[in-house]
Amino acid sequence: MIKNYLKMQFYSFPRNEAFARDAVAAFCLELNPTLADLSDVKTAVSEAVTNCTVHAYGKEAGLVTVECEIEDGTLHIKIGDKGKGIADVEQAVQPFYTSLPSDERSGMGFTIMQTFMDEFSVNSKEGEGTVVYMSKSIKAEVENA
Repeated sequence: MIKNYLKMQFYSFPRNEAFARDAVAAFCLELNPTLADLSDVKTAVSEAVTNCTVHAYGKEAGLVTVECEIEDGTLHIKIGDKGKGIADVEQAVQPFYTSLPSDERSGMGFTIMQTFMDEFSVNSKEGEGTVVYMSKSIKAEVENA
């Protein structure tokens, strides 16, 4: 059986964050998600794309890649960039850590992604970019007979 798959690329302009969020939400509609599931997915995607826009490329434009796959009631999401990368991923995923405190960033992006998704991981290499992997199980609710 062929799994459903989506891949898109766009520039790291802040205005594209809403596009990415809505595209992924539309993609997962075949799973018949609840409004809470959709909200969780949209929030996590927003945070990941915003990280690419703000941290990976700064004021420069670079490509953001979003890939999604649906398999056995689970939405798998991979969001990556080819930006500056993260020096210490373990530190970066800690709540309230931010590399841009002067921009009044809360440092909660990765924490939010972890909270709203069932699985979460980050791979990054300085000078080469970052990839965030997230999964959410969306099981259709069984109607009472």
